[in-house]
Order: sequence, then structure tokens, then C-alpha cells
Amino acid sequence: MIDLKNLALLVDHISSEKGLAKEVVFDMVEQALASAYKKEYGKRGQVVVAKLDPKTGKIDFWQVQTVVDDSMIYSEEELAELQARVPDGQEKRVILEEEETPSEEKKVRFNPERHVMVEDAKKLKKGAKPGETIETKLQTHADFGRIAAQTGKQVILQKIREAERDMILNEFKQKEGELVSGVVQRLEGSTVLIDLGKTLGALPREEQTPGEFYRPGQRLKFYVLQVQDSTRGPQIMLSRAYPKLISKLFELEVPEIQGGTVEIKAITREPGSRSKIAAFSLADGVDAVGSMVGQRGTRVTAVINELGGEKIDVIEYAEDPKNFIANALSPAKVVDVEVHEKNRAVALVEEDQLSLAIGREGQNVRLAAKLTGWKIDVRTPGGKDVSLEEPASTEATAPEEEVAEEKKEE
Repeated sequence: MIDLKNLALLVDHISSEKGLAKEVVFDMVEQALASAYKKEYGKRGQVVVAKLDPKTGKIDFWQVQTVVDDSMIYSEEELAELQARVPDGQEKRVILEEEETPSEEKKVRFNPERHVMVEDAKKLKKGAKPGETIETKLQTHADFGRIAAQTGKQVILQKIREAERDMILNEFKQKEGELVSGVVQRLEGSTVLIDLGKTLGALPREEQTPGEFYRPGQRLKFYVLQVQDSTRGPQIMLSRAYPKLISKLFELEVPEIQGGTVEIKAITREPGSRSKIAAFSLADGVDAVGSMVGQRGTRVTAVINELGGEKIDVIEYAEDPKNFIANALSPAKVVDVEVHEKNRAVALVEEDQLSLAIGREGQNVRLAAKLTGWKIDVRTPGGKDVSLEEPASTEATAPEEEVAEEKKEE
């Protein structure tokens, strides 16, 4: 008999401390008891399960065996052949895993503690078939030695770690492509480790914003790029440079985006310096740019502050390439846009708007080209012009689509 009061306290304590369901913790206790029983009273190769009645505290132990037939086990001849294949210099024996279970693709060496022939199984369970498992009740023992008890404790600790890892992995897997808030913990080389509460995330150098400095204790928002499982636990890759970080920040600030009346059509970004974002209204009477900027610029300012002062141009998306290109060159005023084949366009601006349209080191026209996907030449009516090379197609990011990570210009 198990002391139900102590057991209930143990399950409640582990459940609340680790954030695990009570059923999961209860299953861990059963596995720990089974491991302790096998260590003290079991035989080599035995599969033992424990079944604990939560109402009475009574515990029973069962031996689990797989039903096999001749086609599922190695014959003596096959074993001899396998042994003959072992290279000289190695021990002449067949190395087969104890935990191996027969299937259609593989055979196993028969172990009477783990397997039972189908003829014998039918005597224990009517209608038993190969591949099924049968359970045989074992003698119940109440006392466990020190080593067995230690084994049970190790099993519980291991199962808790595995359950925590799976819980964290599943939780953050659902957050891929979303924002998370975290606190800078420490720097390891060029990688910044971020405390996400239940685990750590990694902000590698290539996903850091140029010009940003990360101080321990600093709270920031991050874009979850990728979540992977590994032998060391969940590996969570974060980014502060990915373009969709901006769209997700605007989703937090702009109710019209959450309500589906305003949509972000495209984003292009030079992290730490400047970004352009194209917004489109899906409802009559709703100003897309006004919704994004907010009253007196409060909404766009909140995003800019989160990004450490990075400039953001919010422009109105248009299906017509001429209007879209003209809007993309904002804050410059465009007189006219000529579109040509192969996504080439010429934007005409007054001479006093030329430097504004081009931007410092060509940044404004470069971002406009990336945002629209057009090669843009900026020209004055008098013929003074500047030409831009063909834009890379992956630099303008539509939030609705999966794209490759944007490469930052050093």
C-alpha cells in the first residue's frame, strides 16, 4: 500500500512547481515504481509496468511480453550466420538491443522475459495474435532497497526533465513567427542569450540590429525565427533584424490590423537605419496610413522606440504600379512615373525633391525599389537623374508569405 496522503502531496508539489498536469506526474510515479521494482526483484530483459490505484493506494506490478511467432525471431541458423559476419578481432556474438521490439522490417533474438510464443500466449489470453502484448501479474513487494529507491528517484527526475522540455518545445513551437518578450541575460561571444521565462533564447550576431547594444537586464521584444529540439533541450532562435518584427509590432499597436480592416502588404528594412512599410485599407472610410501612424504619431512612435529609433516610412499600398512607386518614394513628392518592360520605372521629381527622393547614400530610392520590386530611376524634368540597380526580390517581405531571411547590409 502507498500512503495516499503523502503521494497526493508529492504529486501536487511537483505539478505546481513544474507546471505539469497531475496525470503526467502520476504516470511518472508509476514509472519510477516500476523501475525500482525491476532493479530490486526483476530479471534481465524484463519489461515491468506498475499500476497504482489513486483511490486505494494499492499498487500492482505486471510483466509485459510481446507475442511472437517463428517468422519474427532469428533461427539458430540465422544467428550463426550473423555471428559469422562479425569482423575478425571483435567479439563473436550478435549485438541486439534489449529494448528491440519485432516488426515487419526486423527480427529479434528470442528472450523469454520479453517475448512469448503465440502458442503459449493463447493459453494466457484467448485469441492472442503476433505483435500484441500480454501482461502477467508479478508478485507484489512492499520493500525496496536503497539502490532501487535511488533508481526510482532518478527516473522521476529524468521524466520531469523530459516533460519540461517537451512542454517548452511545444509552447514555443506555437510561437514561431510571433513576438516574444525577453530580458537580456548575458553575452556568450557574439551571441546574446535572452531569458524568456521558462527557457533561454539565442540572438545570434546576424540577427542583431546594427548599432544596438544589449545590456543585461534590458527587456526587449524579439521575433521567434525558429524552434528546434536538440539533445541539450529546445533551441530557440530569435531575431531583432527580421522585417516581420516590424509588422508584428504594428499588430500590437494598431487595432485596425487586428480587426482585419487594415492589412500590411509589404515591408523592406535596413535594420537599425530605416524601414518602409506598405499598408492597405480593406474597409471604406478607413485611412490605412492614418491608422498605422496614429493620433499625433503615437502608434508609429511606439514602434520606433521599440526599435531604438529606427526610422519608419508608412506608405499607402496601391495595385497600380505608378501610384505604388510614387507612394514608395515618400517623403519626396513625385510628379509622374513612367513604367517600362522588365519592371523598370522612371520617377520624375522636381529638382528640389531629387535629393529627398534619392535619400542619403541612395537609401530612400533603394528601399522603394525593394518594397515595390521595380528598378527605379529618379529623374528631374530637366534630365538630371540617378539610376538604381535591379532590386533583389527577397528584400521586400510580405507578412502573409514565408520568405528567406533578409540579409543585412554591413
